[in-house]
Amino acid sequence: MPTTLFKNAKLLDPLQPDLLEGHQVLIENDLIKEVSDRPLSASADRTIDLKGKTLMPGLIDLHVHAVAIELDLAAQARMANVLVTLRSTMLLRGMLKRGFTTVRDAGGAGYALKQAIDTGLTDGPRLFVSGRALSQTGGHGDGRSRSDYLADPTCSCCVRVGALSRVVDGVDAVRKAVREELQMGADQIKIMASGGVASPTDPIGAYGYSEDEIRAIVAEARARQTYVLAHAYTAEAIERAVRCGVRTIEHGNLVDLPTARLMAEQGAYVVPTLVTYEALASEGAKYGLPAASVAKVADVRDAGLRSLSIYREAGVKMGFGTDLLGPSQRLQSDEFRIRAEVLGPQAVIASATIVGAEVLRMDGKLGRIAADALADMLVVEGNPLRDVSCLLGQGDRIPLVMKAGKVQIDRLEE
Repeated sequence: MPTTLFKNAKLLDPLQPDLLEGHQVLIENDLIKEVSDRPLSASADRTIDLKGKTLMPGLIDLHVHAVAIELDLAAQARMANVLVTLRSTMLLRGMLKRGFTTVRDAGGAGYALKQAIDTGLTDGPRLFVSGRALSQTGGHGDGRSRSDYLADPTCSCCVRVGALSRVVDGVDAVRKAVREELQMGADQIKIMASGGVASPTDPIGAYGYSEDEIRAIVAEARARQTYVLAHAYTAEAIERAVRCGVRTIEHGNLVDLPTARLMAEQGAYVVPTLVTYEALASEGAKYGLPAASVAKVADVRDAGLRSLSIYREAGVKMGFGTDLLGPSQRLQSDEFRIRAEVLGPQAVIASATIVGAEVLRMDGKLGRIAADALADMLVVEGNPLRDVSCLLGQGDRIPLVMKAGKVQIDRLEE
């Protein structure tokens, strides 16, 4: 039964405004055994003297696309499966290096990638997968360009690893699609409830699925004790989705205060993804994002920052998400910098720890350093509650990353 003892740590509790000095944390197997502000007498296989460095919970990103190796998603869907898979493992290792020990994939990654990480075949964060996102014809997940004919969309029989979504229409068909994704190992279900940026034929303000279709999808997910997350930008699209039982709204840039208040009343979460618009605007064209998608970015970019204040005023809980594609995934941690300008460091750190744990229904297991929680922890050089810059970059100031009691990254000089 391997044990690790951290001593002389400044403990970051997301519920506290300041670091807690002089703490010790004992790890046994994959769990936190004990947390104390006094010396622990237990012997351990490894004792790490942090000498005043920060010890904080592992980070949670609720909106990644692990298999989005390119910005041109339609072209990616035609790439060889092995190439997409191998390149995706590089993206996952980068997330782990940046301190993200848990991520929720919002479309594309399936059970096999999750299993590869769980069995140690490759390194990466703990994965909660959505399988392929569901989109109606002409919706955000329909990557077909305009033409005088409709080629076959991505379907249930498709084996393209690079396809993040599938096209399915009608109440009976979406019920079957949800059952198929759950049978194939999805932890939760992703749908398109409005138009989007990285898709060719849907205006931002377009509705996604009909209310009958959304309710059918939600009912099937609930029947398997899980939930639905919905891509949605406008207040109208968000309101429809929440009324139909969707649990988390992804992006949500164009929300208004009445809609945000409805979300709070219904207990719905929002997962803003502000860094992706900055990335798409600055380097989208360079990395192959189609011109039509680049032109859409301005419609939602500036509204994203304003939406944070609206959600805060309404009392909507905000999770941490990034939604980056291809090479831009290196910018993942910049979401902290962008949000901290409006919300402050403590709130954005809470979004990536305790709020993320709530969304994943892992309260008490993820998001805090406490007895009986999974031993997901980071050693950080600096105080993130005062300045989030120590979390930025590629983990340059995160010398140690532990996931489930196993050290994944170790650059500490003991």
